[in-house]
Amino acid sequence: MILVADSGSSKTDWMGYLNGETLKFNTPGINPYFLSEEDISKLIAKNETMMLYADQVKEIYFFGAGCSSPDKHEVVSNGLSAVFTNAFISVDHDLLGSVYATCGNAEGLNCILGTGSNICYFDGKKIHDGHHGLGYVLGDEGSGTFFGKKVLLAYLYNKMPAALAAEFKKTFPAEKEQIITNVYQKPFPNIYLAGFSRFMADHKDHPFIQNILKTGFQEFVDTNVKDYPKHKNVPCHFVGSIAYYYQEALVEVLQANGIEPGKILQKPIDDLFNFILQKEGIVRQAI
Repeated sequence: MILVADSGSSKTDWMGYLNGETLKFNTPGINPYFLSEEDISKLIAKNETMMLYADQVKEIYFFGAGCSSPDKHEVVSNGLSAVFTNAFISVDHDLLGSVYATCGNAEGLNCILGTGSNICYFDGKKIHDGHHGLGYVLGDEGSGTFFGKKVLLAYLYNKMPAALAAEFKKTFPAEKEQIITNVYQKPFPNIYLAGFSRFMADHKDHPFIQNILKTGFQEFVDTNVKDYPKHKNVPCHFVGSIAYYYQEALVEVLQANGIEPGKILQKPIDDLFNFILQKEGIVRQAI
């Protein structure tokens, strides 16, 4: 069995191929900056359906947030090895998985706009690293965490239109003290902050929300996309829920900056899975 995983900070999408059958699984996010080897093993073991196939897994291709260095690769690999004892395991950054899903073997820019954000240039053969992917404290422009923080601050600072603020309070009744506790004292503050970005989905046509979206996407373009000299010469692909659900505003900002929008995928897992199978010489049956 071949198992392919695309993991963000919030959740991991898995697809498996066994005797011509395609299988799908989901687990919470696996990020080695937040989880130890033991944490990862326990997290996988909780998925009873996956565990039914654990002994049959021979190859795992894992692409995850936070997997940008050899020591972090090892954390994930060791955590998975404890569960999938018969498997060869390859661990890479989620950017590479996203590149495979969007660019394939062609040149292009590839961006992630999910809970966090990142970008890279792919020349058709290898990724060229930039100065990005600084995480939610220093960066993550245009991400769910970024927009969640913007919406939350507008509400807390009383900068949100009154009618919109009333709707926000209904959706998120937490008081200031509770919010501060969740951000500064509890685990995964990035995921907590990103949760507030969901408010934009039901109000994305409101001028106030439109301004937040377009300003945030412009900041992502200015800080990240324009850092690459060829940003106007190659397609700019996107992966992630923020890019997918707010693609109308995103495309408008891209086109205003002379940038060609490429693929915009909510999740890369299907395209990534097909790419890996093709590399392995396997023709996947349509499902």
